[in-house]
Amino acid sequence: MILVFKKDATELQIQNAIAKIESLNYQPHLSRGVLKTIIGVTGDDRSISEDEFNQLPGVEKVIHVLKPYKLSSREFHPQNTEIEVNNTIIDNNTFTIIAGPCSVENEEQIESVAALLGKVGLKFIRGGAFKPRSSPYSFQGLGEEGLKILKSGAGNYGLGVVTEVLSEYHVDMVGKYTDVFQVGARNMQNYALLKALGEIQKPVLLKRSPMGTIEELLLSAEYIMKGGNSRVLLCERGIRTFETATRNTLDIGAVPVVKRLSHLPIFVDPSHSMGDWHYVGAASLAALAAGANGLLLEIHPDPSSAKSDGKQSLNFTKFELLLDKLKIVADSLSIRVQ
Repeated sequence: MILVFKKDATELQIQNAIAKIESLNYQPHLSRGVLKTIIGVTGDDRSISEDEFNQLPGVEKVIHVLKPYKLSSREFHPQNTEIEVNNTIIDNNTFTIIAGPCSVENEEQIESVAALLGKVGLKFIRGGAFKPRSSPYSFQGLGEEGLKILKSGAGNYGLGVVTEVLSEYHVDMVGKYTDVFQVGARNMQNYALLKALGEIQKPVLLKRSPMGTIEELLLSAEYIMKGGNSRVLLCERGIRTFETATRNTLDIGAVPVVKRLSHLPIFVDPSHSMGDWHYVGAASLAALAAGANGLLLEIHPDPSSAKSDGKQSLNFTKFELLLDKLKIVADSLSIRVQ
């Protein structure tokens, strides 16, 4: 349910409405726009009559939200959400590139990647210390030692860290090293983990699962936001279809759909979507043109020797060439690459 206030509603009237909502054991979510002030009400509001709120001074109208997700919907929050991380603003005027290897392998690897990102003026490094792999015999990551290496390399160049957390039991430990928690595609509906991330105040990059719908992605974001953490970044990383030429099928249409339905920023992961570095550049440019807020890219100093996902990783030369192309397109859209 949403309460829409009149233009001339007073602050006292707004606060009285909040008190009324809380007295009924529901949660108010205040949003002040340029023209309108609204309060979203979360909880099972089906048993509450609109008359409870229609009669409140200052209220213009009451709207029932039919979508199952509330806090992540644009109805509850008409303005686009801007998220600040590591002194960097992620919004619709910027295109944020989060780049790095699939997995942290050693200090030399991370140092070389971090140095490159610092040189080209980017703000974030990604890398996995805990790797959920389909095969139990594949490289599973270096664990906390990998987190230390990633944090150290990032610190040398003022970079923010983005890394995956696999379980609610790892949130505190991973939180000591990361600036943004990444929830991988396999964990999009790990509700225990999502609830735990709702209790912290660091941003969460939430990936869509290969079989997940857009509505299910927004409902997963809702779990985090309901817990009190509104700093959620969504990520389209490809869905499973009958096509076998690429690792997954990049649902580029998800970008404008999400931006219409939700106020949350959305990133695209072209590396996992395509699964082959030959196609990553084209997919990256498509994401920018479609309106994505940024990319999650895999790069490696020597992809042929990578311990995981080398086939889809760009080497440094190819990455810099792609970055040049992205800046040209971004300039034409009055967007700054960061």
